[in-house]
Parts: sequence; structure tokens; C-alpha cells
Amino acid sequence: MDAAELERYARQIVLREVGGAGQQALGHARVLIVGAGGLGGPAGLYLAAAGVGHIGLIDDDVVDISNLHRQIQFDTNDVGANKTTAMAQTLTALNPHIQVQEYDTKLDGENAREIIGGYDVVLDGTDNFAARFAVNAACLSTKTPLVSGALGRFDGQLAVFKMDWPKHKEGACYRCFVPEEPPDAETCASVGVVGALAGIIGSMMAMETIKIITGAGKPLYGKLFLYGGLEGEARTINLPRDPNCPECGQITL
Repeated sequence: MDAAELERYARQIVLREVGGAGQQALGHARVLIVGAGGLGGPAGLYLAAAGVGHIGLIDDDVVDISNLHRQIQFDTNDVGANKTTAMAQTLTALNPHIQVQEYDTKLDGENAREIIGGYDVVLDGTDNFAARFAVNAACLSTKTPLVSGALGRFDGQLAVFKMDWPKHKEGACYRCFVPEEPPDAETCASVGVVGALAGIIGSMMAMETIKIITGAGKPLYGKLFLYGGLEGEARTINLPRDPNCPECGQITL
């Protein structure tokens, strides 16, 4: 790190749980954000600000004016632009010391493993179960930690999956939690969402990622964090591995 970077990250380096070693780990880390939307935006902003050295963004969508109440990485001038391009510009403007790689494509079962294999941590902020299942399978295959968030109306949730089998025997994978696509799956477009909720859960996704990279504290491995915005209440519950999981149930521990 040069003098400018030391000054930029000074308030973070002074934390004994991070220190110089943790900041260097952040600088060398490669983090993939799947979905440059309501969750990926605030998560990406805080990871860029924290000094994560390489951030990948994957999304095949363009910015719509209806995104702007919650996707704070964009502004009105970005409407119609590719989300990955617009968000990459925002992140590099925030921190010119980092690199941002754009994937203007949809992540699916065909390309997920190839892309995810080049990263240390994956954040999933997608809004459909096909993509979530593809991310989960690829993270299992490559043993890449997965930070998964979701939103709906005033409620949010967050889970962290370690994926390091057979070493890690305590936690679940995403499909232990959601084995099949729910028949009545809801989206933000169909049920609505308050914009500030995306900031809460997206920021927590960044926090968990920073903990994973630096070794600070205890990531939410094998746990599910639930937040109710209307009540202002939160709770964390255990998320055990399902031996009959359609994805990881065949893995021998």
C-alpha cells in the first residue's frame, strides 16, 4: 500500500481485528457480485470503499428508472445503461485503487463454474431461483464461500455458506434452505420493496464478506439472519445441513 491508500483505509487498519494484514488481504481479494441491483449495489459500494482489490460484477440488465429508489449505485443519468458498466464507473470513482471486471451476461449453469472459479468469495443478490441454484452449485463445486441475501416488502434475510466440504461439516448449502423453487415465488416487481431495506441487507452482505476475507469475528456460517423492518426486529437461527438436499446431499463427509 502506498501513502494514499494508508490514509484512505486508516480508520479500518486501526481496528485490531483488521490491521495491516487484514487490509492487505482485502487488497488481494477477488469478490464476485452476482446481480448489480438492490443488494449488489450497496454491497459493492462498501467493498470498494473497504479496498477489496478486485470486484467482479455480473448482470445482463440495464438500468430502469424504477430501480433508482433502492439501487443507489446508479443515478438518473444512468437510465438505459448496462448495469455492470454504470456500477463499475461508480465503484472506480469511489476508489481508483481497485479493479472492477464486468460480465454483461446472465449467470447460468453453463458459465457459473468457470466465472466463479476465479473468485475468493461470491455475493448472490439475484432475484430468481434459477440463478441462485446455479450460483450455489458452482460455489459447491469450487468450494467458494457464498454470501446470499434476499428482500421482500419490509423484510430481509442473509445467510453465509462455507462450501468447504469435506473440511466443513457444520453448515448448509443454499438448497438445504430452499430445495426447490417455490410455486408462488415473489419478486420486488410483484410485491414491492422499501428502498432502505436493500441498504441494510446489502451492507450486511459486505460486512460478512469483509469478515471472511480478514478473519475478523465469526461469519454467519450455517446461520440465517432475518430482519423485519416494520417491527425493527432481527433474529438469527441455525440453518442445518439437510442430508437429503438435492445439491449437497450426495457429498460424502
